[in-house]
Parts: sequence; structure tokens; C-alpha cells
Amino acid sequence: MAKQYVCDIKDRDTVQAVFLVKDKVMAMAKNGKPYMNLRLMDKSGDIEAKIWDNTEVLDKQFSKDDFVQVRGKASVYMNKMQVVIAEIGKVPEEQVSLADFLPESQRSGDEMRRELSDTIAALRNPFLRGLMQAFLDDDAVMNLYCAAPAAKGMHHVYLGGLLEHSLSLVKLVKAIVPLYGGINEDLLIVGALLHDVGKIYEMSFERAFDYTDAGKLLGHITIGVELVEEKIRTVDGFPRELSLLLKHMLLSHHGQYEYGSPKRPKTIEATILNYLDDLDSKINGIRAHIAKEAVSTSRWTAHHRLYDRYFFKSNGMEEVLETEQVCDSSCQPLREDVVAEPKATRAERQDFGNQPFKKLQNLDLF
Repeated sequence: MAKQYVCDIKDRDTVQAVFLVKDKVMAMAKNGKPYMNLRLMDKSGDIEAKIWDNTEVLDKQFSKDDFVQVRGKASVYMNKMQVVIAEIGKVPEEQVSLADFLPESQRSGDEMRRELSDTIAALRNPFLRGLMQAFLDDDAVMNLYCAAPAAKGMHHVYLGGLLEHSLSLVKLVKAIVPLYGGINEDLLIVGALLHDVGKIYEMSFERAFDYTDAGKLLGHITIGVELVEEKIRTVDGFPRELSLLLKHMLLSHHGQYEYGSPKRPKTIEATILNYLDDLDSKINGIRAHIAKEAVSTSRWTAHHRLYDRYFFKSNGMEEVLETEQVCDSSCQPLREDVVAEPKATRAERQDFGNQPFKKLQNLDLF
């Protein structure tokens, strides 16, 4: 029997599958009766689940990060899919394939590793290239760097997310640098690749994504600066000022003290990195939030707790595609005696037609 994934669950479906318990909370209903609120996940996503009966007994039978066999019924409640569980039981880890339960980047891991190697080889500054080569030669670090998610819940929350996010920033850097003069491109690229490197030890990602003791006590910024300093010492003659500039980028990439930055950006490169990091993480996070609500017919998402707002799902692309389908070549008059408009008139009318978004159709806004 094929595995039933979260992404395949539809309203009124009978759910009978194994999931990973991402979260588990005991709560109290308005009538004073205890119930259990679960977040179940597999590699395709996660879904809320409720247990209304026998919760005190079931609470002792499994924990967060356990695998469980579930039987229940799916339904849409407040525009979100959820499962009401009738039966649940713990499944031994040796009976499951971990690959079925952790979400992965849609990009090929081998492809991203090649892109990383090519990016490092293209660096012109010998010290920065030597630093990145030191990271590349450390198999233990690189295996974690290529596998780690970029965050627990904010953005790029999947295996390979850290590398995907870092490479996206490199592309943004290469798009931005030609627009301005006097930008240290190599420094900015290395800052983009290393700004979140501390997350390889801040987070655990063998099961559900969570924070390690080091992550909770130090955080990825402190861990990242320590890693960079360790590798810098292996590069002969690495300039002290270049080291300061790079470490400042790591320390300030969150931008503001209230966002966890020990320092605010005080160089052009650090400022650019802060804004590009924020841009890429927010776009990915908003897209993921919208994608989770594919089942909902509402044009608005549910409230996003971290961004403290609702998001409008449409960006005008649907109207453009519908207009193009209607106004294709099959809609043109067949009569040969129809007099064509002068070319100048048609050209003038292009800006006032019924396709106001046509020039934007290639912009991937959300």
C-alpha cells in the first residue's frame, strides 16, 4: 500500500498512515475536558491533528519526535485541513524510512554543491577563496552545511534549505553589485555563503527540526563567527581588517538589536547583506505560507503569526493568463475583407489594452 502523504490529504478523506510527531500539546476544551493538539509531518508538509477522547492514557504512549500510526478523518476547519484522530500508536524507528518524513529542497543536492564549488573557484581574492576552500575541504562541516535547513519555522524549512538560501543570496549579490560602484563583491559573496553557517550546530535535523543546546545557549551568529575565526587561522597571511569586515557581516546580518543582531550593519557590504537576507527569507516564507493553504478557496491566507498579517494570494498573473487564452490566434477574424487597423494605431493601443499586467508576467513576485 502506497504511503499517504500530508499533501495528498483532502476534505473528508480517511487518513491511515504513519507520521512524525512534530509537536504535541495537551489543552483544555471550553467544557473542561482535556484534548490533545498534534502537529503531524512527513516530507510533503505538516498538518494539525486533534485527539478528543482517552487523551490522558494516550499522552503516555508517545512523545514529540516519535513516529506514529494514525487512523482518523480529515476535515477543513477555518480554511485549514486537520485530522480528527480515532486511533494512534507509536511505531519503532527501524520500521520507517526517514526519507519519507523530512522535507527536502526541490533543488538537487549535487547541483547545489557544484554551484557552490564553482562560486568559490571564481573568487578573485586569494584570502577569501582560501577561507572558503578550507570550509569546502572540511567534510564534516560541509555535510552538515549542505543538509541543514535554514530555519526551524521562518523560511527554507527543509533539508538543504541553508545551502539553497545561501546560493540564492549569491545570485542576488551578483544582480545588485553591477548597479553600484565600489562594492567588494568577493567579500559580499563570502558573507552570503557564511552568514548562517552557525546553523549547522544551532539546529538538529535528524528528526523534526529543533534547536540544540549550543543553539539555545549561543545562537547561530556566535557559533558562525567562531567557525569563521577557526578557518581564518588556517589561511596564511589572512588580513586582519578583512577578517574584521567579514565577521562584522555575520554579527550584523539580522540588522537590528531586537532581531538578534549583536551589531547593526556599519559597512555597505553588511547593509546589502542584511537587506538581501531579509528579502530572500521573507519571499520564501510567504510563498510557503500561501502554499500550505492550497485547499482553501479564500483569496486570503490565514493570519501569519510571525509577520502579523494576512496575505492576498493573487498577484494578477491569473488574469493575464486567462486573457491570453481568450485572445489567442483562434479569436482572430477569418474574413479577408476585414480592413486592418494602421500599424501606428495598434502600437498606440498596446498601452491601453486589456492586459495591463502583461509586461509583469515574468516577474516572480510571490
